Amino acid sequence: MRRHAPLALALLVLVAAWFGPLPARAETSFAAHMILHMGVVALAAPLLAFGLARSNLLPTGASAGRFVLPAALLEFLLIWGWHAPALHDAARQSLALFALEQASFLLAGLFLWTAALGSLGSQRTGARAAGAAGLLLTSMHMTLLGALLLLAPRPLYRCGTLCSPLATLTPLEDQQLGGTLMLAVGGAAYLAGGIALLAGVLNTRPAEARP
Repeated sequence: MRRHAPLALALLVLVAAWFGPLPARAETSFAAHMILHMGVVALAAPLLAFGLARSNLLPTGASAGRFVLPAALLEFLLIWGWHAPALHDAARQSLALFALEQASFLLAGLFLWTAALGSLGSQRTGARAAGAAGLLLTSMHMTLLGALLLLAPRPLYRCGTLCSPLATLTPLEDQQLGGTLMLAVGGAAYLAGGIALLAGVLNTRPAEARP
């Protein structure tokens, strides 16, 4: 049962995120939308990948390592693309686009985390290093996007002025809270994963150097 605990926890996170009050609140609050986003890519995706790894359901070795950087590029394009003002506003006002956004976040995050964790089974140092690099690069661009949202001098999204933000926050403060969440949760989760994988690379002698 313990082996499957991460999978069960990931499913609980997704159920709470998608079938709780957050989707309705996300229509009127950028910060609520960001909570959803972080729940999917920074909690559910790594938990699913870790659960698959513990259940021996992940492809491992050099073949997995080859997919890490393409997966990181895909997640970069999706995260920045969906946070472009036009697409983000559309997703907050269209159920179909919202569902597409959330599904793409989950699949891209799962693709990256499974490739990164799968690379640990490789005997090649380069493949394992690619796993760490993919997570660290993702942490960097999430941190940059979070900082841009936090430091922007005005609301970037149309719903910031048309919709009611969380509690008594102004639209700009609501956006700043969303940026802070991306920095504190998204950037930190991928940074922690990348550092853990990098530590494994540095502490393991390459197979070809062993007697």
